[in-house]
Amino acid sequence: MARANHPEHVTLETEPVDGGELHKFLFEGLPVRGILVRLTGAWTEMLARREAAGGYPEPVRRLLGEMSVAATLMQANIKFNGALILQMQGDGPVRMAVAEVQPELGLRATATVIGEVAEGAGVEALLNVNGQGRCAITLDPKDRKPGQTPYQGVVPLHGDQREPLQQLSEVLEHYMLQSEQLDTRLVLAADDRVAAGLLIQRLPVQGEKNLEGGTASGGRSNEEEIGLNEHYNRIAMLAATLKREELLTLDVDTILRRLFWEEDLRRFEPQHPRFACTCSRERVARMLNGLGRDEVESVLAERGHVEVGCEFCGIQYTFDPIDAAALFSPVVSQAGGTGTVQ
Repeated sequence: MARANHPEHVTLETEPVDGGELHKFLFEGLPVRGILVRLTGAWTEMLARREAAGGYPEPVRRLLGEMSVAATLMQANIKFNGALILQMQGDGPVRMAVAEVQPELGLRATATVIGEVAEGAGVEALLNVNGQGRCAITLDPKDRKPGQTPYQGVVPLHGDQREPLQQLSEVLEHYMLQSEQLDTRLVLAADDRVAAGLLIQRLPVQGEKNLEGGTASGGRSNEEEIGLNEHYNRIAMLAATLKREELLTLDVDTILRRLFWEEDLRRFEPQHPRFACTCSRERVARMLNGLGRDEVESVLAERGHVEVGCEFCGIQYTFDPIDAAALFSPVVSQAGGTGTVQ
């Protein structure tokens, strides 16, 4: 078991005109799957939009880039017809960080920073200073029925021995063990140009019968298989050798060839994530309507207009007194929206 390290295979990838690329693959005959994603234009556009509002400190940019990659990997992995929302809340200088990915891999992300961020800060220093940090993954279906609530799973930002977790990859690997009983290896990295990630996962027990021609040893369940599959363990060890700089600078073909040159991979048609914000003037109008006439009129009295900024894309929506009066006509829906009243 070894990774290839041939200098002649090293190629630097120029940034494509689209948002990025996502590649799914299977290890032929083995109960293991993988996804490799590189966010280029999608990630730099998110950063550029945020710069107009002052930008984020480097550790927050890194965290948000890794969250964007992780949410994209998870959305592509489950094929869910709805939004996957990865959210981290805590008691550190970052109050909240959110990455949201739609089924077609349109994505957006934002963070709320309320305190000074130390250079090189990890998850604990950013979100879990007093042990109150949480990570939540929400699945919000597009075809949600009346009364149906989105599914949400929540885990703390510490391990089984209550040790603080320092990396987002550790938090999400722990989440997958807790919620799905599936071995998962994540390698994540982000700088100001690229956000990239590799996911390696053991397939569920029911899939092993199809891939290996037999059931798991002794009829074990997913939980009982944790840590025991030698094929997954070997491949996960290879994935763990992927260095941050390699993930950020090498093209997909080079990474897969270096790591898994001895494996038989079945690769699928690449997909292309992109930046996409779901905000609109109509949604903001509905949000203001939900706040109530008194609050909207108090802002009008103070400023002469109501301005709402989208925290994801930075677009400003302005409502003058005539616009505001129309908000409370009977034809306006009571549905909620998102935004910050300024």
